[in-house]
Amino acid sequence: MNRSDQILKYIVETFVETAEPVSSKKLIEKYNLKFSSATIRNEMQNLENQSYLEKTHTSSGRVPSAKGYQYYVDNLREGVLNTDIKFQLQSMLDERLRSVQEILTKSCEVLSQMTNLTSVILGSNAKDELLASLHMVPLSNNSATVIFITNKGNVVNKTFFFDEKVSQSDFKNCIDIIAKRLINTKLIDLENKLKSLKPILQDYIVNGDLLYQSLLSTLSNLTNSRAIMYGKEHLLEQPEFSNNPNDVKNIVKLLDSPEFFKDISDDTLKNNGISIKIGNKNSRYENLSILSAKVDLPGAKDNIISLIGPVRMDYQSAISILKGLVNEIDAKYNKK
Repeated sequence: MNRSDQILKYIVETFVETAEPVSSKKLIEKYNLKFSSATIRNEMQNLENQSYLEKTHTSSGRVPSAKGYQYYVDNLREGVLNTDIKFQLQSMLDERLRSVQEILTKSCEVLSQMTNLTSVILGSNAKDELLASLHMVPLSNNSATVIFITNKGNVVNKTFFFDEKVSQSDFKNCIDIIAKRLINTKLIDLENKLKSLKPILQDYIVNGDLLYQSLLSTLSNLTNSRAIMYGKEHLLEQPEFSNNPNDVKNIVKLLDSPEFFKDISDDTLKNNGISIKIGNKNSRYENLSILSAKVDLPGAKDNIISLIGPVRMDYQSAISILKGLVNEIDAKYNKK
């Protein structure tokens, strides 16, 4: 490892640990480096010029950029799984976990506990589940319940109240338009399809935007109920977000979005091994990084397990633990 790589590695790992910009003085003290402060500052400046580091406005120190994290993940991190953690994973899988759902649920819980990150399981059934039926049941002149049923028999209903400007027949026509376009659509694709119908709803009835938002919320609940999520509080407690209400609000909204699960699914199934999405300023996941892997179980292939955390994530530990879990599941349940 050359000097530049060594300094980048130390900066990434120090910033992950402290969440504070890293100075040359800090590196010398922490790692007992033999280089002078001037030499380290020159290397830091070169790394900044190459966009691996960024300079903050509040300190003379540097922080890793998305490009810097990616280089660290690809070239500098150590990928050995801690023996104690390996034993914990094996012990968890040796418990009496009889069903696929039990295995996935326990894996999700243990991953979150081991990494202090948010973990998500998207089962293979969840990715393929379709909206099978959508119909309206009138309750009164100004109210009706809309019932959503999937091809797996899952049901969600939503009661709508509308004012005198909206007739029940107009409301039913809107629901019929939506049903015609959305039936037999995968749940994880519903949000994008519904977006294309928003102008129609707004043109067709008064307060069409309110109807759209309410339908979107209901469909999100239908999609999200198919996923398992643990440790959302770990994400919201990170220093990057805990003092910024807007960031917390945006993250909660993102984690409740069907499009979020679709992105995880699409990215993971394109890759062999660990899919790594590191947030950057041009991404809708600007402040987040997502690690995902495909998990195959007997009779249930293409389950997806993910870890979600800040861009300032301990990639070395998180990737090793996620990869270790996938390997242990494969060794135990997919023996040839």
